[in-house]
Amino acid sequence: MARTVNRITRFNISALALGLAFLYLPIVILVIYSFNASRLVTVWGGWSLRWYTEFFNDRAMLEAAWMSLRVAAASATIATLLGTLAAVALSRGDRFKGRTLFSGMLYAPLVMPEIITGLSLLLLFVALNAERGFWTVTIAHTTLTMCFVAVVVQSRLTSLDRSLEEAAMDLGCNPVQAFLSVTLPLIMPAIAAGWMLAFILSLDDVVIATFTTGPGSATLPIRIYSEVRLGVKPEINAICTLFIALIAVVIVAASFVSKLTRTRGESAAPL
Repeated sequence: MARTVNRITRFNISALALGLAFLYLPIVILVIYSFNASRLVTVWGGWSLRWYTEFFNDRAMLEAAWMSLRVAAASATIATLLGTLAAVALSRGDRFKGRTLFSGMLYAPLVMPEIITGLSLLLLFVALNAERGFWTVTIAHTTLTMCFVAVVVQSRLTSLDRSLEEAAMDLGCNPVQAFLSVTLPLIMPAIAAGWMLAFILSLDDVVIATFTTGPGSATLPIRIYSEVRLGVKPEINAICTLFIALIAVVIVAASFVSKLTRTRGESAAPL
């Protein structure tokens, strides 16, 4: 019987080190230079919190950051709700008329260029004479991120044992009660992962937000992009570092919730 031995070689270590450096070294440099006292981005002038102070005194940047956080939270929540319902309909519901068209329209934003999505939404809002601002950007980001949530949740539902729901219904639960008491807790980690993915995608978007935002409602990525065209300021490094820290906290919290849910599910499972 042949045995496969995984050997750690210098080549594997070198490839791993180069890959990690390619991914994370630019982020590490950005974080270090956010504490640079010099006004010049590429010249080190000692450690300082000057640019963090500048950011918290910059009203325009603070408003853009608050706008981005509100849009990301709202669009991620709506996208998670709609994406989860769509995933349940595709994986648990019987084959209904128009299922192929529905799934195709649901997953279209995955392969459609963002500039086309943004332009089409702009034309829609203009046709409806809708004032562009917080809600138009939220609707646009919901359209973009809902398909990602549906993919994550549907993959979890597909791998789930349906006999658990059937056992709950045999014990007297109706389909809705069986879903809420059995299926929903088991797919909660996937729902949390979908929300986190939708939140980060919304927080990162520039193209679609550019088409759907209005005066006085620019998101932080748009604000940063407009500032970078005139030259990179050390304040931008501080802003990016704060958002890196925020995303790291969200990831750790989502991992903790997922682990806690999995542990409760295992402890509640019958022997």
